Amino acid sequence: MRGLIPDSFIDELLARVDIVDVIERRVPLKKAGREWTACCPFHNERSPSFYVSPAKQFFHCFGCGVHGSAIKFLMDYDRLEFPDAVEELAQAVGLTVPREGGRDERPREDKTDLYALLDAAALWYEGELPRNAEAQAYCRKRGLDAETIRRFRLGWAPAGYDGVIKALGNTPRRMELLNEAGMVASSERGSKYDRFRERLMFPILDRRGRVIAFGGRIIGKSGEGLPALDPRVQDARKSDGPKYLNSPETPLFHKGRELFALWQVKQANANLLRIVVVEGYMDVIALHQAGLPIAVATLGTATTPEHTEVLFRAAPDVVFCFDGDRAGRAAAWKALESALPRLRDGRQAYFLFLPDGEDPDSLVRKEGKQGFEKRIKEAMPLSDYFFSELSHDVDMASLDGRARLAERVRPLLGKLPDGAFRDLMAQELEKRSGARAMLQADPATRRAVQRPVAVQRSLVRSAISLLLAQPGLADQVERPYRFLGLDKPGVGLLAELLDLARSRPGITSAVLVEHFAERPEYPSLQKLMASTAVGEPEVQGTEFLDALRRMEDQAITQRRDALTAKSRDGGLSSAEKAELRALLAARVQPLAGRE
Repeated sequence: MRGLIPDSFIDELLARVDIVDVIERRVPLKKAGREWTACCPFHNERSPSFYVSPAKQFFHCFGCGVHGSAIKFLMDYDRLEFPDAVEELAQAVGLTVPREGGRDERPREDKTDLYALLDAAALWYEGELPRNAEAQAYCRKRGLDAETIRRFRLGWAPAGYDGVIKALGNTPRRMELLNEAGMVASSERGSKYDRFRERLMFPILDRRGRVIAFGGRIIGKSGEGLPALDPRVQDARKSDGPKYLNSPETPLFHKGRELFALWQVKQANANLLRIVVVEGYMDVIALHQAGLPIAVATLGTATTPEHTEVLFRAAPDVVFCFDGDRAGRAAAWKALESALPRLRDGRQAYFLFLPDGEDPDSLVRKEGKQGFEKRIKEAMPLSDYFFSELSHDVDMASLDGRARLAERVRPLLGKLPDGAFRDLMAQELEKRSGARAMLQADPATRRAVQRPVAVQRSLVRSAISLLLAQPGLADQVERPYRFLGLDKPGVGLLAELLDLARSRPGITSAVLVEHFAERPEYPSLQKLMASTAVGEPEVQGTEFLDALRRMEDQAITQRRDALTAKSRDGGLSSAEKAELRALLAARVQPLAGRE
């Protein structure tokens, strides 16, 4: 899981980051005593059950049970692999992630070479663009300035079947990477050739700005207002694949999750309140160049649930912009269905349908930034589009028609998260049709979530839980640990935790637990830390030391009973007899003192 990132660096990283800052950038938090709270971002709920502890540097949801450190939060929320989450946090605090071992020891899951190869491909395409007159003419015709070309790293895939292969595939390993990255394809006879040829190239970046795939556009397919081409070239173009060609699915690229230009949008907007989803690469770029750097596009696929989740994480308001024809409305409805389960309170979706024959590129040229901005502000709220679409062929004047509307609406309303928006949509249905929504309550979201009270657990588990709540308590315990003689599960783990906490003054709970990330005890330690021992710090300290004393007493009792049983068989050595006499005397002394 960790790859080659040293444990010591993970410790330093978690000590430097503040989990409250990490989470608050993504989820609005409210102060609640010594902790922060919010409605859980990982399941739908009305009452906050998601808690963040600055003292522990740990988060926990008492509703769905998710918990962990700042690294775990980024892995779950941003859907990052462990190394990527570490890189993300490290960048935020100005640290460079070190790696252990030599090059030949690189784990198979390390995708560094794949990212480097795709970046090199993007640079090669960028270098080819100024060399092609047709591509240059197309960029001028579309009004692309040098800054826009640079910002989006536009390039050109020249004619021929082995341009990228010759430039980058000069070793067996690099050819293997080109194939893995989807940059080459295979003929029926097994020979390799460039996947992208004679296309304007659009690098697709991930959320950290790394190239993970490409989109390629044929620019001479219909003339596009360019100088006339040789008819033989035009005929060849018509059979040279689709107008847009995207990279295939690869270990880095999953088109149902990625959005073109999301990286550029986030770079241009420190506080993004609205994001616009359009259909084409050039529509995105035209809006950015016109001063509206809030546009993204799906990558040749319908809007997926994963897309909508990424969009709402980026901005609270999402505007879906489509053509007004049948295909555009079908795509809009697909986007609505994907958005419904993610419309938690505070999130809003809108729908903007363009006039016939227009696209965002052409409209922003005609109307300018202000004109298109006005259209965005006047976009139709999801609720209006929802009821309009479902009732457009229904006779609302008849009882049967209103019943038909209710039957259409109810299953879709059931997809909405529990909250104010769902309640208002149900009220709107009743207002329009006279029928109640009759929505089934979701037990997972409706049940009252309460913070658990202290539960009965073994002394050892109680001591571990209290130590995880306050690792500094280890400073009050001296070696040798007299409870080590106790034959109970977890005693050795408690001693190990004490040693670690004593060796690292100021260690936080999250860092302490992360040391066990690759061991079988890790899930149990996370649960114990999440259970949050009840009480003030001083009380917790007293309870911890008392638990250790009681464990020591139990260890003595266990040993005394074992020696007593052994003595009945006459099998005690001289040293064991002396030990038993001392243990029996120690048991009598406290009684004598109380008389």
